[in-house]
Amino acid sequence: MRMDLFESNTGARTTTGSPLAERTRPAVLDEVVGQDHLLGPGKPLRVLIEADQVPSIIFWGPPGTGKTTLARVIAAHAKAEFFQLSAVSAGVKDVRAVLDRADIIRRQNGGRVILFIDEIHRFSKAQQDALLHSVEDGLITLIGATTENPSFEVIAPLLSRARVYVLKPLAPEHLDQILDRALRLDPILSIQNIAIADREVLLQLSGGDARTMLNGIETAIRLAPVDDEGRRVVSRKEIEEAFQRKALAYDKGGEEHYNIISAFIKSMRGGDPDAAVYWLARMIDGGEDPLFIARRMVVLASEDVGNADPFAITLAVSCFAAVERIGMPEGRIVLAQAATYLASCPKSNASYRAIEEALGDVHDGPQTTVPLHLRNAPTGFMKHEGYGAGYKYSHDFPGHFVEQQYLPDELKQRIYYKPSNNGREATIRERLNAWWKSRQR
Repeated sequence: MRMDLFESNTGARTTTGSPLAERTRPAVLDEVVGQDHLLGPGKPLRVLIEADQVPSIIFWGPPGTGKTTLARVIAAHAKAEFFQLSAVSAGVKDVRAVLDRADIIRRQNGGRVILFIDEIHRFSKAQQDALLHSVEDGLITLIGATTENPSFEVIAPLLSRARVYVLKPLAPEHLDQILDRALRLDPILSIQNIAIADREVLLQLSGGDARTMLNGIETAIRLAPVDDEGRRVVSRKEIEEAFQRKALAYDKGGEEHYNIISAFIKSMRGGDPDAAVYWLARMIDGGEDPLFIARRMVVLASEDVGNADPFAITLAVSCFAAVERIGMPEGRIVLAQAATYLASCPKSNASYRAIEEALGDVHDGPQTTVPLHLRNAPTGFMKHEGYGAGYKYSHDFPGHFVEQQYLPDELKQRIYYKPSNNGREATIRERLNAWWKSRQR
């Protein structure tokens, strides 16, 4: 349970029997790869670590993105006593034992104590309550790690005493650096002649998770045969066997990224929820940013569904907010609900075409002015000049409609919005047709 990280520069007591991810865990800040938004030069967490002023923290992010590593690096840099608990197996008694030990350490030598709680979202309210006083009076510096939104899973009093830092899935280039470092520095792998033939497959199957990648490649290396030159060549076959699944063609930064998002959008536009959810699954499996997917659905809800189902944009925006708050993997369910609904909606691009036509007139059409009767007249001079004269307040007329010109004189016959006969827009079309006929009369 207890680790004195300042006793060694390894950051943890590991043996050759430990998993590769543990054997190659970074020990100092400059060895940590990724999370540049927090650890880059001048970024908030790096500044706090270097100044040795790290407060209690909640790290929120997907598995394998460096939450445990950062906790250990912070403790090592601060030369603090480091205690680690797993919320899955620890109880209030374990928490009390650490707090009692921290009290002894502080009274004996004024030493600093960092308590790291992995999966803190699994702690009950009573367990979290037991930490409050000790965090507040500085007996311990708490570092919690969670894959769940802490605003839902961590009690408000504890959350208010800690800063929340969001960790992102590691990008392929970060995973590539971590892999190179493991092959170069690991005491077992560094003495072998290893060649990895399909790095792209490995990075894709890792899904932004460094621990998954390292443990997977360690298994794949064991499965790989040794060729006549003494090289252990790791091919796609060994990687897929190690991960127990096949790598689908998907490159978040390449052509396939654009091909699949295009197929996804066109499937929803074309009214095929089955195809839409398949392409959605391909993107999720390939590690696509779920917020990128949600953003594209918000656009589609306006561009391709529009007023045929005005609720579509509400659902799409709610989907984006929900995915942003709960993250993955649960976010996949929300994405699927939105995708299947949007694919099943009646469609209309009338709003999209209306704004494009209007912008065309603004850019290339005649110069126009606002008709006098539509202008405000906040001063006597403006009233004298005829501003607002003759304006008819529509609510004073039957049906809350009155015949009146709203477009500039040069464009008064233009019709930009042409509703379809689909869904709710059919009702809108019927109402506008009646108004248009009234204006023509």
